[in-house]
Amino acid sequence: MSLQRYPTYKDVGVKWMGNVPTSWFIRRLGFYFEERREKVSDRDFPPLSVTKLGVVPQLETAAKTDDGDNRKRVCAGDYVINSRSDRKGSSGVSRLSGSVSLINTVLKPVTTDLNINFAHHLLRSVPFQEEFYRYGKGIVADLWSTNYSEMRNIVLAMPSLAEQDAIATFLDRETAKIDALIAEQEKLIALLAEKRQATISHAVTRGLNPDVPMKDSGIAWLGKVPAHWEVCPLKLLARIGNGSTPNRDNPAYWADEGFPWLNSSVVNQEEVSKAERFVTPIALAECHLPIVEPPAVLVGITGQGKTRGMATRLVFTATVNQHVAYIKPAANKLTEPYLLRIIEAAYSNLRTESEGAGSTKGAITCGQLGNLRVPAPDLAEQLSISSFIDKEIAKLSKLTSESERAINLMKERRSALIAAAVTGQIDVRSTVAQISSDEKTEAL
Repeated sequence: MSLQRYPTYKDVGVKWMGNVPTSWFIRRLGFYFEERREKVSDRDFPPLSVTKLGVVPQLETAAKTDDGDNRKRVCAGDYVINSRSDRKGSSGVSRLSGSVSLINTVLKPVTTDLNINFAHHLLRSVPFQEEFYRYGKGIVADLWSTNYSEMRNIVLAMPSLAEQDAIATFLDRETAKIDALIAEQEKLIALLAEKRQATISHAVTRGLNPDVPMKDSGIAWLGKVPAHWEVCPLKLLARIGNGSTPNRDNPAYWADEGFPWLNSSVVNQEEVSKAERFVTPIALAECHLPIVEPPAVLVGITGQGKTRGMATRLVFTATVNQHVAYIKPAANKLTEPYLLRIIEAAYSNLRTESEGAGSTKGAITCGQLGNLRVPAPDLAEQLSISSFIDKEIAKLSKLTSESERAINLMKERRSALIAAAVTGQIDVRSTVAQISSDEKTEAL
């Protein structure tokens, strides 16, 4: 798409906008909005979440509030922005009425010279967001807030209402196209993830020979397995345990350098090769801290998110906290690459069992891992299976990376297009007029 620029530009002395079309008005944000400060309860006004995708019904992951007038009222058509710098990009015009947390600033349009859809694109644009947080104040280097008292003074370059309409129409249409392409790539990534899981599950439960005789394992998540395979509890093939978190208020337990200590976040990595926290020899001696040497697999055993049941390889000596289980395979019975794939295949089963009756709510226990019945072919076949899986996953990972790269490029394109349109670096009026004319012709 080739878009022309406006005939003439002027320098308004505002860095974030640069030169703007000569015909555009220069006004402060307070001319278009006033702050809505009414405090309400989420019992009477449905709670909303302010996200990077806009204002939506409250997310399940959002912190819940107590009863009382501890929220800000939002009316449909208001613009809401999170004032904290660590929430940059969390904003948008609300299509819903409800309430938001006090950390947000709620803006009520106060003039008819404003297309709210244009405002949605303008105030969510990267240049404006950077300018908004530049006005913030705070005492922490990487965290500050911008209040309406500062925000209202931000200088805006605004086109006529007719131009706002055209720009909003253009951006609504073009961003919808880009969003559709992004959605297609995200769907592809999800399908590749399903293919990855299916590849792992099939290989570790069926083997690589489609003609081998099969037997019923008697275990629902395994189904049939090759007849010559043994199926036994994992505790007969490996040593399993977990660790602890030493008292954080005891300086004798923690150091900037020392013995590596890992928490459950590491299980989301492909492999674990370094630590961010370290404990002292005193902590190793006095606390329940196992020394885990590779080869070993780490498993997240608590939490409601995807971490619970996730597994990764440990490639250096470390200790772990109580939210991580380590599985140390017996060298003569189980290979570490195959062990990792078994745990990955058992992911859904482990999560389901950990939520069932008789289990600790939202936790996988070391006992549960030990009693997990797993297929155990001989070591040579384990190595063949894990090698096959590695090759197949490498192909899927390449396709996933290509899709992720395409998504990033489309998001950059989307962001650049919005910024260019709302700051007047491109003139979309003739494009919108031509498209409207073509649509009318087609309708006839």
